[in-house]
Amino acid sequence: MLKVDKLNFSYGDMQVIWDLDLVVNAGEIVTVVGANGAGKSTTLRNISRLVKWQSGSISFNDADLAKFEPHEVVEMGIVQVPEGRKIFPEMTVIENLRMGSFIKSARPKRDENIDRVFTMFPRLKEREKQLGGTMSGGEQQMLAIARGLMTNPKLILLDEPSLGLAPLMVKFIFDIIQEINRQGVTVLLVEQNVYQSLRIAHRAYVLETGRVVMTGVGEELLNNDHVKKAFLGM
Repeated sequence: MLKVDKLNFSYGDMQVIWDLDLVVNAGEIVTVVGANGAGKSTTLRNISRLVKWQSGSISFNDADLAKFEPHEVVEMGIVQVPEGRKIFPEMTVIENLRMGSFIKSARPKRDENIDRVFTMFPRLKEREKQLGGTMSGGEQQMLAIARGLMTNPKLILLDEPSLGLAPLMVKFIFDIIQEINRQGVTVLLVEQNVYQSLRIAHRAYVLETGRVVMTGVGEELLNNDHVKKAFLGM
């Protein structure tokens, strides 16, 4: 579904991604793990076309993403749930969700998708008329993911969805990611929570200073000595 080939990206004179190769097959949960500053979020921003890479290529269902603008990438079926939630704080829950269905293909299914995300996130249903900015961090993260699902994505890019959340909410969010995948959405997840993200991943990539240093099945990497030492404190 998604192929990143020999990607290089710089912010000005500072190169942050080096010859990155990454593949996501339809139906998978693929996780990219690494320390803060490893290039995880930048990788997602390149896939979403929010920034433009210097060399290499990214293709989605064999289409060259270099030829498309960010809004066209969304229309193709890729949606990014950004780090820090980035909901519309002065809008209600229901207004945020409606904003998520702005593309033409999603509008006819707006009501159906609202019912779908309210089933997935009952707390959002309870707060549908509440301003997004007045909700807790966990509730805002639910809303950010739900808003992304309103586009009917084929591939959802999740950027640090557990950041700043209480342990019980972290578990809930990772359970939800698995449920989204079971419903037919392919997932590319970047996370600093290495244990939880590798636990649910079909495959994973380990990034260090913008380079892929390891790849494999999630459970295998959890048992890898380097991963244990570098990320799990074991």
